[in-house]
Amino acid sequence: MAVRDVLIVGAGPSGLATAIAAKQQGLDYVVIEKGVLVNSIFNFPTYMVFFTTPELLEIGGLPLVTPYDKPTRLESLRYYRRVVDSYGLQISFHEQVLAIEREPDEGFFAVTTRTNRGVRRVRHAHAVVLAIGYYDLPNYLGVPGEDLPHVSHYFTDPHPYYRQRVVVVGGKNSAAEAALELFRAGVEVTLVHRHATLGDSIKYWVRPDIENRLKEGSIHARFEATVVEIRPTEVVIERQGTREAIPAEGVFLLTGYHPDADLMRNAGIECHPETLAPSLNAETFETNVPNLFLAGGAVAGKATGNIFIENGRFHGEKIIKVLADRLGRVE
Repeated sequence: MAVRDVLIVGAGPSGLATAIAAKQQGLDYVVIEKGVLVNSIFNFPTYMVFFTTPELLEIGGLPLVTPYDKPTRLESLRYYRRVVDSYGLQISFHEQVLAIEREPDEGFFAVTTRTNRGVRRVRHAHAVVLAIGYYDLPNYLGVPGEDLPHVSHYFTDPHPYYRQRVVVVGGKNSAAEAALELFRAGVEVTLVHRHATLGDSIKYWVRPDIENRLKEGSIHARFEATVVEIRPTEVVIERQGTREAIPAEGVFLLTGYHPDADLMRNAGIECHPETLAPSLNAETFETNVPNLFLAGGAVAGKATGNIFIENGRFHGEKIIKVLADRLGRVE
């Protein structure tokens, strides 16, 4: 039975940075990814432009080259492929982690996985790093009709909705950008938000655009409104005690995402019942389970706005330094 030094779950920027650090320290590692490389970025809107500048997305000392002030989704996908090839990182794609069990008598973890073809296996490692992000698990509204085929928690491309009516639910950056892209693609858009104003986290160059479109009526808005039901041809909202049915051929529920607390709890990690904040050492990113670490967005619980690629990319280096010392690999 082979026991690796460390098993890294997630091939996003934080997981890749952890793998690079492990390789540089001479640790025996492997990355397990249930989807594709940088799966969350792959599922971002097709024409998305990052909020940040290129150097703040870089890992492993490799430059992200772009002719623009801010890189696009397409450029970032190309960049992270180059990172993996340059470092020759070991990644197993389309393999989902089902369970993480610590074998205290043996001093290692048994990690049960399943591939997208249904093949199960058990991998063993002295340490596990969960770099699982949060984009895979949307915050559901829990209303009737949320599972209808024309409803999605992810916005990708506006073109299929040309000359149709679409309701976008949410008031932060994702909702604002989706509403603008849809409007410019010839879609009749209504933005529904439970608060009286748009969120503070909207990008500074997006805010005046969305506010002007709302002011001129190019994009309709229903503030201080909640969705109570989604029907095949309309969205029922309620505000100030009055219900209204808004016609819609498409619905985007862009109400945020959260990390996989079930996977963490089942592995023994203590998570706050409401915030989902995990119990961990803020300096080493080690959880209450010895040798089980978190990197990237999973660190934040529901406060996903606090961890980005810009700061999550540094978690892995700190984690690997701790592990290298414990495993006697520090020269």
